[in-house]
Amino acid sequence: MLHRNLINPKSIVVVGGSDNIHSPGGGVLKNLLDHKYKGDLYVVNPKKNEVQGIISFKDINNLPEANCAIIAIAAKYVLETVKILCEHKNTRGFIIISAGYSELDEEGAKLEKEIVKLIEKVGGSLLGPNNIGLINTNYTGVFTTPIPRLSSNGVDLISGSGATAVFILEAAHQIGLTFSSVYTLGNSVQIGVEEMLEYFDVTFDRESSSKVKLLYIESIKKPNKFLKHASSLVDKGCKIAAIKAGTSDAGNRAASSHTGALANSDVFVDALFRKSGIIRCYSKTELIYLAGILLHKESKGKNIAIITHAGGPAVMLTDVLSQNGLIVPQLKKVHQENLLNELYNGATADNPVDIMATGTEEQLELIIDYCDQQIDEIDAMVVIFGSPGLSKVDKAYDVISEKINACTKPIYAVLPSVINAKDEIADFVSKNKMAFADEVVFGNALSKIYNSEKPVTIDKRIELNNKKSIRDLVDSSEDGYLSPNKVKSLLTLIGIKFVDQFDVFSKVDALELSETLQYPVVMKVVGPLHKSDVGGVVLNVENANSFMNTYENLIHIKDAESVIVQPMHTGLEIFIGAIKDANFPHLVMCGMGGIYIEAFKDVRSCMVPVSKEEAYQMISSLKSYSILQGTRGQKGIDLADFEEIICKISDLVQIAPEIVELDINPLLASHNEIIAVDARIKIVKLLL
Repeated sequence: MLHRNLINPKSIVVVGGSDNIHSPGGGVLKNLLDHKYKGDLYVVNPKKNEVQGIISFKDINNLPEANCAIIAIAAKYVLETVKILCEHKNTRGFIIISAGYSELDEEGAKLEKEIVKLIEKVGGSLLGPNNIGLINTNYTGVFTTPIPRLSSNGVDLISGSGATAVFILEAAHQIGLTFSSVYTLGNSVQIGVEEMLEYFDVTFDRESSSKVKLLYIESIKKPNKFLKHASSLVDKGCKIAAIKAGTSDAGNRAASSHTGALANSDVFVDALFRKSGIIRCYSKTELIYLAGILLHKESKGKNIAIITHAGGPAVMLTDVLSQNGLIVPQLKKVHQENLLNELYNGATADNPVDIMATGTEEQLELIIDYCDQQIDEIDAMVVIFGSPGLSKVDKAYDVISEKINACTKPIYAVLPSVINAKDEIADFVSKNKMAFADEVVFGNALSKIYNSEKPVTIDKRIELNNKKSIRDLVDSSEDGYLSPNKVKSLLTLIGIKFVDQFDVFSKVDALELSETLQYPVVMKVVGPLHKSDVGGVVLNVENANSFMNTYENLIHIKDAESVIVQPMHTGLEIFIGAIKDANFPHLVMCGMGGIYIEAFKDVRSCMVPVSKEEAYQMISSLKSYSILQGTRGQKGIDLADFEEIICKISDLVQIAPEIVELDINPLLASHNEIIAVDARIKIVKLLL
C-alpha cells in the first residue's frame, strides 16, 4: 500500500529546488506554490538560503522533519540523501524525478535497488525514479505543465511514461476533461500499475472516489495482482480504459504449436483486459474521448439521435455507430412531421435530424427537448455543431450546455470548428462541459463502451476428480513434449474422449498390426512438430497393402520416431489449446481446427480460470459460430460439450501449471460427440 505521506503529506521538501523554473527542481517548486500547497514547504539547495521565497537549507542535515521528499538532483547523490531522510528526517513519501538508473545501465539498476531497500526498511513509498511526479487534490508534485482542472468527479490517470502523461493532459485540456489525480510511475521500481490499482481499490469510496480510471501501461509485472484489483474496481462500479504499449515484438519467438503461433504477448494483454473488464484503447485521443464519454450520464440503451446542421459529419457518425452495433433509428412519421413543422424548408428529421446551416439555437433547443421528452426509442443524443466562419455559435453552445444539465438523457457535444469557433469552444469547456472535435473518433469510442464485455466473476473452478493421477503423471514426466500415449492418458483423465490409437515402431509391428485392423484408418508420423507440413498425415488407408506402403513412406520422413494408427472418424474439425507465457496466467483458446486454424485465425482466448459463461462467450464470438450451430441443412456440433471441454482444459492447466503448451487439433465434432484425434502437450518444470 502507498504510504499516506506520499498521498497527503503535511510537509514537503524539494531536494534540488531552484529559482530556475525551467529546471525540474524549479518547476516542481513553482507548481507547488502556484497551486497553493497548504503544508510546510522546504528546499534543499547547497548554494541558496532562499529559493522562490521558500527557506532553503544548504545542508540536508539541518532540515526539519518532512513527510515527503521530491528529489531532483543527480542520481549519484540520491542514495545518501534518501538515507538521511529515512533515518533522520522521518520521511516516508518519496518522488525521485532524476534519471540515470535502471533505464541507463546495470550500475543504475543496482543504485535503484539500494535506494528501494532504504525506503522499504522504514515502510516508505517511492514513486519513480525517472518520472515527472504526481498530481492530486492535496498537492501538485510535478515539474511539468499543463496542470489539469482537478475535481473529485474527474478521472484518475496512471501513466508509466511521464512524457505520455503530459501529452494526454494536453489533449484532455482541449476537450475539457477533468482529473482527480495523475500518477506517473517512471521506472516503477517499487510502485507499478498494480500497486496503484491496489491503492485505488482498497481506498475506494462509492460516494467520493473517481469512477473512471485511465491507464497508460508499459509493463505488467504482476498480472494476477493486476487482475485482482482491476476487476474488483470494475465490480465496484468503476470504468477502466487502458493503453498497453510494447506488445508487437514478443510474437517473434519460434512457436512449436498452433497455439504458440497464435498467442503472442498482445493476445495475453487482450485476455487480461477482458478478464479484468478493462476497455482497451490504442491512442491517447481515443483514451480521452472514451473517458469524456464515461463522465456523462449513462445511457439506458443503444438508440442514438444525431442532431446537426452539417450533413457530412452526421453521415460519417451514423456509419461508425451502425457498423459497430449501435442504432441510429429512423424516427416515426409523427415525430418527423412534428419536428419539420418547426424547422425551415429543406431540413430533414428522419435521424440524423439536420436543421441546416440556417437553423437557429431556438430550433436546436426544441429538437433536443423533443428527443428527450417525447421520443421513447431514443436513449442518447449527439449534437454536432460547428461554424463555417460566417456567424457566431455562442448561443447555440449555451443551449447545448444548458440541456446537458437539464435533460434526462445523455447529450454528447461534437464541436468540430476548433479554429472558427475556438473562443466559443473554450467558453463551453469552461462551464465544466466536454467538447469532442472528431465525430468518427467519438463514434468509435462510444461503440467501445457499449460493446465492452462485463467481466465474469467466478471462484477458481476446478471440478476434476483425478487431481492426484494428473499430478502423478506430470511429476513422473521429464521436461519437453509428452509421448503420444501420455498425452492420451492425461486427456482421458480429465474426461476428454480420445480416438483409439496404436504406436508402430518397426516394420515387424506394422505387418502384424496390418492384419488385425478394421479399415479405413489414419496414419500419422510421430517426431516432426507439424505433421501436415511434411506430408506426415495420410487419411483413408483402405487395406493392408496400402497400410505397409504408407508406413514405409512415413517412417522415412526426417525426424520420424514412429507411426500412429487410428480408425477413421468424421466430423467438423475444431481446436482447443492452452499456453503459458512469462508470468501471465494460462490462456485457453478455441476455434476452427485442422489446417484452417492459422489460415483463418478465427480463434478466441480467455485467461484461466474459465467459467461456463466465458466458454460460451468464446465460442459464440467466433466468426464461424454459425457453422458450429449448424447451417444450410447441416447439423451443428454439441456446443455444450465444446464448452465443457474448454473448462476442463482450464482446470487441467491450473492443476498442472507446468503445461506451457497444449494443442488439441483437431477435435472431430458432431451433434452428439466430440473426440480428440491429435494432441500435443509440452511441460516445463523450471518455470515454477
